[in-house]
Amino acid sequence: MSDAMRLSVFKTYKLYVGGKFPRSESGRVYEVTDSKGKWLANAPLSSRKDARDAVVAARKAFGGWSGATAYNRGQILYRIAEMLEGRKDQFVREVVQSEGLSKSKAADVVDAAIDRWVWYAGWTDKIAQVVGGANPVAGPYFNLSTPEPTGVVTIVAPQESSFLGLVSVVAPVIATGNTAVVIASEKAPLPALSLGEVLATSDVPGGVVNVLCGRTAEIAAPLAAHQDVNGIDLTGADEVLAKELEVAAAVNLKRVLRPQAVDFSADPGTHRLTSFLETKTVWHPTGSLGASGSAY
Repeated sequence: MSDAMRLSVFKTYKLYVGGKFPRSESGRVYEVTDSKGKWLANAPLSSRKDARDAVVAARKAFGGWSGATAYNRGQILYRIAEMLEGRKDQFVREVVQSEGLSKSKAADVVDAAIDRWVWYAGWTDKIAQVVGGANPVAGPYFNLSTPEPTGVVTIVAPQESSFLGLVSVVAPVIATGNTAVVIASEKAPLPALSLGEVLATSDVPGGVVNVLCGRTAEIAAPLAAHQDVNGIDLTGADEVLAKELEVAAAVNLKRVLRPQAVDFSADPGTHRLTSFLETKTVWHPTGSLGASGSAY
């Protein structure tokens, strides 16, 4: 059959929640257009119920993910990079459409996003050495501080950088053992929804990352006030929305990462890795000290 005789098969974009691909509970969709206003797809318009479902999935996955070895998490993040490498052309196309970049610039963005997964994969079993350690104390005790994940983190993804920015805020959260509920860019959600498909085939346990899309303020409000969300990254929120969400987040003393100007193409450093970590300090007796001052 010639191309002129066949009908195009349009892609149906869905949410990614709990390792599955549901449509929005509300049944609503909204039109996504490219940088020139041309229709691209109908994306799910997430509801408050979708947000609550995503938190339930993230909490359920937290125990297994935070309890996995740091080395294993690193392997899984590297696997994400492998899968993205194989689907590079698709993401280049989606970044071109979403951000209005030239094909060559979009290719650079996708390469940088893949490299960002590799970067954070390498940090999973090293961050504890940087922010943890043995503390000097006056007494016969070992005093050890170690980082532990905060828990379930809501991420308001960047609005403009629909892929590199998205990866730059999601990867450090899960690299350190947290689970995430991600609110994709409202105007350019397609790269985030496609990333969900990659995560589903990259050994990431269901529920570790949950991707919602729709009206940012509508989804973020219940998540900021949710009692079972432990932290919120406000990178993609404007000034007014960020203030409202920060006030709501105070209800259960969530960790809050305030929005700030970020060059996502720059060296990411470790700031985002440590933003959603808690420090656990353990005291342990060294044993009886003899006259010589030595311990066992």
